[in-house]
Amino acid sequence: MSATAQLTTQLEEQVILVDTSDLQVGIAEKLQAHREGSLHRAFSIFVLNSQNQLLLQKRAKHKYHSGGLWTNTCCSHPRPHEMTLDAAHRRLQEEMGFDCELQELFSFVYRAQLDHELTEYEFDHVLLGYCDREPVLNPEEAEDWKWIDLKFLQADIQENPQSYTYWLRDCCDRFITELG
Repeated sequence: MSATAQLTTQLEEQVILVDTSDLQVGIAEKLQAHREGSLHRAFSIFVLNSQNQLLLQKRAKHKYHSGGLWTNTCCSHPRPHEMTLDAAHRRLQEEMGFDCELQELFSFVYRAQLDHELTEYEFDHVLLGYCDREPVLNPEEAEDWKWIDLKFLQADIQENPQSYTYWLRDCCDRFITELG
């Protein structure tokens, strides 16, 4: 592997450590940040169609945490020296096979104990987009998808919380409220 390829791989596996005001305080290897429960920058993308349905993805079972759970359209972390919005467009294309205009709705901090002895502690930027295209899933990231009515989603999260990722359960109501 070339030196450039090695550096790119290393950067892809790093997250930006932040304080509770989202000011960068360092960089850490992604799995290490999740093992140690370090606060880091993240984003969650919610894409709605023209019927105001949310595009959900089912995380691939082999993901390093929360595999096989339903979640919002796409979520990830910006790389060091990458703007959050640029990272969001990159990951939407990489995971779901399309891109669309995105705008930030709100941000929040959450902490959750996950499977595999990992802790998710994120300063999460919630982004909204609109698109009617069907996704072309990257099987390394997602194994299924569906459009879902927001009120049905709220009710199903209440009835079947174990089917959804922690961060979606944590911000779904606020997301719907922010939409107005």
